Amino acid sequence: MKSQPAPRMNCPLDAAMSMIEGKWKTVILCRMMIEGRPLRFKELMEVEGISARILTKQLREMEADGLVVKRSYPEVPPRTEYTLTAKAESLAPILKALAEWGMDNMFQNRVAFDSSVKMPDKAV
Repeated sequence: MKSQPAPRMNCPLDAAMSMIEGKWKTVILCRMMIEGRPLRFKELMEVEGISARILTKQLREMEADGLVVKRSYPEVPPRTEYTLTAKAESLAPILKALAEWGMDNMFQNRVAFDSSVKMPDKAV
């Protein structure tokens, strides 16, 4: 596993970005915000293109950063759910603003943007 350099703690932006960096964290966060309920691992695996190994890694990192809570139930078969924390929910307006900036600045004259992609309006 490749270790990430520690964020410069004297830079609040670096500290914040270190919590959501990675290809899948914002996708996972947005999916959970849109659903507005705890999601099981299998439901999060429905994110197109993500592997079980990478999803597990991203969820562990987000749990360590206090963005999600993992709850395991002693059932057969085992059930595990992931819930957003208040810290993660406070990211909703920031993620929405970043998505809007991306639409305004990155997808001009491009067909690549999927307009059906949903973004959270607010934290749930």
